Amino acid sequence: MRKHSAIIILALALLTAILFVVDIAVGTVNIPLSELLGSLLGEENGATDIVVKIRLPRTIVALLAGVALSVSGLQMQVLFRNPLAGPYVLGVSAGASLGVALFLLGAPLLGITATTFTSLGTAGAAWIGAAMVLVIVVALAHKVKDIMVILILGIMLSSAVGSIVEIMQYFSNEASLKSYVVWTMGSLGDVTMSQLAIVAPIITIGVILSVAAIKPMNMLLFGERYATSMGLNTHRTRILILTSTTLLAGTITAFCGPIGFVGIAAPHIARMMMRSADHCVLLPTTIFVGSIMMLASDIVAKTLTLPINTITALLGIPVVIYIVSRNRTL
Repeated sequence: MRKHSAIIILALALLTAILFVVDIAVGTVNIPLSELLGSLLGEENGATDIVVKIRLPRTIVALLAGVALSVSGLQMQVLFRNPLAGPYVLGVSAGASLGVALFLLGAPLLGITATTFTSLGTAGAAWIGAAMVLVIVVALAHKVKDIMVILILGIMLSSAVGSIVEIMQYFSNEASLKSYVVWTMGSLGDVTMSQLAIVAPIITIGVILSVAAIKPMNMLLFGERYATSMGLNTHRTRILILTSTTLLAGTITAFCGPIGFVGIAAPHIARMMMRSADHCVLLPTTIFVGSIMMLASDIVAKTLTLPINTITALLGIPVVIYIVSRNRTL
């Protein structure tokens, strides 16, 4: 089984590397392969600016988004013992949406233009909103013992935030409303290299926390009571997973908008490929599957000039339907 798993992981890693190069190669301007590889290796040519300043950052963001969303989904499915749980079940996306709504929709209602706070930006507003939700969820996790109650509270919080956002949409002008709707469609091309220098370390920290949670997640597969009887501090584990998920999903949502279905679908694809519940195997497999999904989605999105969310939905929805058909009791 270990040899089988290693072969699959190596194959997924190779496919990820291939798609990474293909994603950089795809664009409105046709770049010869020699110039493309030369630009990536540091050579100066006519394609250097396009490759290094535009396509490379977007491709790296696609890779990081795939890693972050897939790992978040895996952790949420284990924590809530729900196959349809995704990275946004805690209201992280709703909190980010509220931050962006206040920035793009709320400020104009007060007669303030969004350009007044360019130093904050849409990403900063989204991250503040996501962080506020994290504080609320962690505070609830300290007081509430039942993890399913936290799930319900997260859903309720998302609904409340959604109502507030809808009110602001109703009273907003056309330009502000269009900006907000475009953000909700998701975008990988708006992240600059300076912003990437912020995104990459946060995603790295989130992944490190998820690696630290591998053993606890394996124990949680048998239920919290069993994990507690085996000496696991479930309260500390819960906080660890919630923090990791919010760092991962919150950061991607802040800088790229809410990207759906990857976090739900990738862990299930990994399980079907590995036929194992061991997170020592599932975590790296999920990371590569999520990366492949996002890179492939970005290639299609650039080719057809469509928002990234439309492509991830078309890829992820069949997986969700398959999950529901196999678990009719859900």
